[in-house]
Parts: sequence; structure tokens; C-alpha cells
Amino acid sequence: MANFHYRLLIIDDEPLSRELLQSSLSEQGYEVRIAKDGFAALAQLQGALPDLIVTDLKMPNMSGFEFLSITRRRFPQIPTIAISGEFDPPVKPLGVLADAFFAKPFRFEELRAKITELLREGPPRPAIKRDQAPVWVPRNGEYYVITCTDCLRSFSIPAEKSVRLLRELRTLECIFCEAQVQFIVVEMPEAAGLPMIKKDSHRMK
Repeated sequence: MANFHYRLLIIDDEPLSRELLQSSLSEQGYEVRIAKDGFAALAQLQGALPDLIVTDLKMPNMSGFEFLSITRRRFPQIPTIAISGEFDPPVKPLGVLADAFFAKPFRFEELRAKITELLREGPPRPAIKRDQAPVWVPRNGEYYVITCTDCLRSFSIPAEKSVRLLRELRTLECIFCEAQVQFIVVEMPEAAGLPMIKKDSHRMK
């Protein structure tokens, strides 16, 4: 690998498993980062992208199935390997969007060979490009429902009684993955239970 170190992201909720993989793969010359679940992994992806991802499937908060679905949609160029102790070989779990699957326990030499094979198929990945497109949110009641553009989870926030100007760009933090979500409220005339009041620079008398 000369002077270039491929960057790997290892995701596993079992501390011993991720620490063992981190140590073993680091000895092979890889730059290895770790995350304890899908949300922590998404936070890692806010910086530089990894060249390859290895993730467990059964994890709390956000499973490997959910994480791989998001990764395949947003970063289809990154090869992925799924690992799990819930399925017996050669059975591969349905619905897993990964380039390879290993059932626990597996031989480290086989995982290392698959990583080498997948990395050989593509060039190093570029730095992440952030999607700046905001979410358009209808205001039609007492709450806004926001869908995070990173983790795709939805959550609600109370609508303001004093409405901001139409199509004003706003930013808030996702309650799940802590990503910054930009959104624009689309005002719905005669919203149920809430009069349409536009706010200007002067207090209404």
C-alpha cells in the first residue's frame, strides 16, 4: 500500500469486537475508525469519507440494515461489508445492502482478503460533499414534522405562534444523529387552529 493508508470505518456495538478489528486491521496498515452504532457512524461520515465500511447488523438505536440503506443511497461508491452472529452461513440475510457478508465467528484472514479485493475495485474516495438542499416543511397545525436528510428519521417540533416570513431558511439539529438540518416552512393559508400572522420589524399594536 506504499505510503497511502486506506481509511476503514468499523461499526459494532460490542466493544471487544470493534476493538479487536481496529487493532488487527491497524496492524495491516489501515487507518481505522470505529463507531458503536449507526448514529455514531453517521456522525463519522460528517468528516472525510472512509474507503470501506464494515458494520454489524444487529445494533441498538440504528441497526446495520438501516445504516447500510442510508449509506447505499447517499454514498453508493463506498464498498460495504456486513457481519452478524444472527445468521448461519451460507445464508445471507434478506434486505442487507452490502457488497459482502460474513457470519460470526469468521476467520480474520478471509475478511482481510475481501477488504483487499473490494478496495482494489475502486479508487480512493473524495472528501464528502454536503448536500445543501433544504427540506420544505408544510405548516398546517401546531407542529412541523422534520425529516433529517442524513439519517432519514422524522421528528416533530412545535410550530411558532408568531409565524416567520414565508420561505425563510432555518437550521436545527436532528434529535437522533445531531446533523444540521436546513428547512424552509411553507405556510398553509388558514391552517387549522392557527391564524396566519406575519412578523415584521415593528410590534403590532
